[in-house]
Amino acid sequence: MPTPKPATPADLVERLEQAGRTLLALPNTGPSTRLVQSGLDWVRDAGDTPMATARSATAGKDGGRLRPPIPSSAAITQMDEALAWIPLIPQDRVVLRRIVGARSLVDPMNERHLYSWRRLAIAVGADHKAVQRWHVQGIALILQRLA
Repeated sequence: MPTPKPATPADLVERLEQAGRTLLALPNTGPSTRLVQSGLDWVRDAGDTPMATARSATAGKDGGRLRPPIPSSAAITQMDEALAWIPLIPQDRVVLRRIVGARSLVDPMNERHLYSWRRLAIAVGADHKAVQRWHVQGIALILQRLA
């Protein structure tokens, strides 16, 4: 069942940030879809095994880097839905798309934005207050297109 579309700017920002957390929690490695679709029984069985709890329980014990738990399929579906809203910002407003997309990336381990307002301002060559205004404009454009 799809989740309801956000009604307020705060709801939309929260959904985009949750999508960013989910995106960053996805593992960078693992079997590709090419292997999962193969005829090898052990590959299909490995793809069906619920490894999220096993990986999160053992994270850090062997001195490796701590990783967030692997998101559920429902969280990934919600992420796909929310990230599909960013292209609703018109093509000629590519800077707004970049700002909204970059600002949605939130580290799932420490809940901090990957790109602060000042870091985004440096990236686009503008004042951080202007970047904040453009973010609000981008959110407003998405809500307008969703309505």
